[in-house]
Amino acid sequence: MKTIQIKGLDKPVTTLIQGSDYFKPSIYDKVSQILDRYVAIGGNTIDTAHGYCGGESEVAIGMWLKERNNRDDINILTKGAHHDENGPRVNPEAIKKDLFESLERLGTDYVDLYALHRDDPNVPVSIIMDALNEHIEAGRIKAIGGSNWTIERLQEANDYAAANGLTGFTFSSPNLSLAKANEPFWKGCVSTDSADLKWHQETQLPILSWSSQARGFFTGRFTPEDRSNEDLVRVFYSDANWQRFSRAEKLAKEKGVTAIQIALAYVLNQAFPTSALIGAQSENELVSCLEGSNIELSNEEVVWLESGVK
Repeated sequence: MKTIQIKGLDKPVTTLIQGSDYFKPSIYDKVSQILDRYVAIGGNTIDTAHGYCGGESEVAIGMWLKERNNRDDINILTKGAHHDENGPRVNPEAIKKDLFESLERLGTDYVDLYALHRDDPNVPVSIIMDALNEHIEAGRIKAIGGSNWTIERLQEANDYAAANGLTGFTFSSPNLSLAKANEPFWKGCVSTDSADLKWHQETQLPILSWSSQARGFFTGRFTPEDRSNEDLVRVFYSDANWQRFSRAEKLAKEKGVTAIQIALAYVLNQAFPTSALIGAQSENELVSCLEGSNIELSNEEVVWLESGVK
């Protein structure tokens, strides 16, 4: 499996990152089967979060890491400081609380990649970066990033870090997909637009994209007339996206692959380092993702898929 480099890590990150938002100890057999197969095809990075399944996702991953005794071989990406019923919690106290609880659940004393699950623009980046760097210095975090942070806030945070001799964000985790979001899937989420892509190309800051295959939009199971999936309709149904789907189908036919594999290849063939978070739940889905990750697209093909311009 192909890999990218993220500053701060000892080992590379595979371009496919196994998601775990459905992991629970109660389905540990399924969890272990998926993770074993993911590793067998070359994957080495697992995505989770303090809030996934009320913390059960991290517990299940911790069980697998202990049973397989492979912590040093695996990159763990977890996220914290998500808002709660009282509002935003991007502050030093919440970061510390969530991080320590995540470490305990995972059964480890460090995480390779730590992302703030949301941003709170009302909190100065100085407070946030100072807090995160305390955990880096203590060895609890190797690399930090923002999940659902705007490029303006990422730049501001990294400017502050550079000016004060601190470690800055070395990755970002927004939604990047061939289907462009009409509105956030969840409140506070960020999807990349053309300005974001230009900034990432200029800075070469890696993106670890969630919903990189647009939650099944490119599977062929949906049509403009089928409006049964309210979230998919709300976020991804648009004339422009159906045109992108049509172009993906055309290119897939030419290359002897599927449209959803072309959609994944679009994410992984940007002009800056990218990895895709995948939600594979079966052998077939893992193999499909692996095949998609190996598809090489030219810059012209990437532009054409997105805009229709040759």
